[in-house]
Amino acid sequence: MSETESTLPRAVVAALVENHREFLRYVERRVGDRATAEEILQDAFVRSIDHGDEIRESVVGWFYRVLRNAVIDHQRRQAVANRRLEEFAAELASGDSEEIARVACRCVGELATTLKPEYADALRRIEVEGVPVKDYADAAGISASNAGVRIFRAREALRKQVARSCGTCAEHGCLDCSCGG
Repeated sequence: MSETESTLPRAVVAALVENHREFLRYVERRVGDRATAEEILQDAFVRSIDHGDEIRESVVGWFYRVLRNAVIDHQRRQAVANRRLEEFAAELASGDSEEIARVACRCVGELATTLKPEYADALRRIEVEGVPVKDYADAAGISASNAGVRIFRAREALRKQVARSCGTCAEHGCLDCSCGG
């Protein structure tokens, strides 16, 4: 007996599996991207496993509400990410490039190569070469919102790499990098 079967009644699992395609179409129509929709749907399935015994109504109707909430959560996170990107772009635009170059840790470029290739490419194209996110998305064959998510995740991954490599100086501003990177 699998873990899912022990947590969810078979009828619930059968109803969810039977309606998988409809669920995916529902989410994809709302987020505009199949890969993102698949991710949201998978997360909703996983989270629902722990709550299957709470269902007191139609499984399908209940799961559509779960999906609606998951899409809303995704859109909220996306809005926050977009605001952060806009703030970062405004911050870059307001400072002069010499100061940014002086402040930036010299090891960041090297650390970027340790990231997933698509993250390293997004950082190089958008942050270093100054390609607009929409143009990067077109060139990469992805939606602009997906490109925004990718660059946000790339920045977060790079931030973690810098913190691992440079230690506490990364938290307070890597003004005089002595990590030897």
